[in-house]
Amino acid sequence: MIYKIPIVKLSFVNELPSTERKKIVRSSEAEEILRQVYEPGTIEHKEFFFVMYLNRASHFLGVQKVSEGGISSTVVDVRIILQGAILSNASSLILCHNHPSGTLEPSPQDLSLTKNLVDAGKAIGINIADHIILNESDYLSFADTGRMP
Repeated sequence: MIYKIPIVKLSFVNELPSTERKKIVRSSEAEEILRQVYEPGTIEHKEFFFVMYLNRASHFLGVQKVSEGGISSTVVDVRIILQGAILSNASSLILCHNHPSGTLEPSPQDLSLTKNLVDAGKAIGINIADHIILNESDYLSFADTGRMP
């Protein structure tokens, strides 16, 4: 008997030469790139969760929209984030989401998710470098404010 075999195809497309990849050393540099992935007017409309993937030298590899939610939350699956990291050969990640309410204070869920990702990343050798919360005009960096677990 011949079986039909499902094939899993995953891809990472990076058409930017390595010489043109920006090195991210400050949260403000990450914020500048991350703001460009939001469509105009969406930061204050509903919550989105993005992940920025970096190589071993902290050069920007790419960004992935992991989740799009409602006005007060969005669901994030740790496995999807780590899948993207492995697929892109990332050594570190910068997490990012927005608060449509305008507040920059991390929620208990934000803190818990960050800790879960840090722990999961350690298990497979991927560093979670920062978690950035955006509002319409400002941002908060977990790394800059000593909130990274």
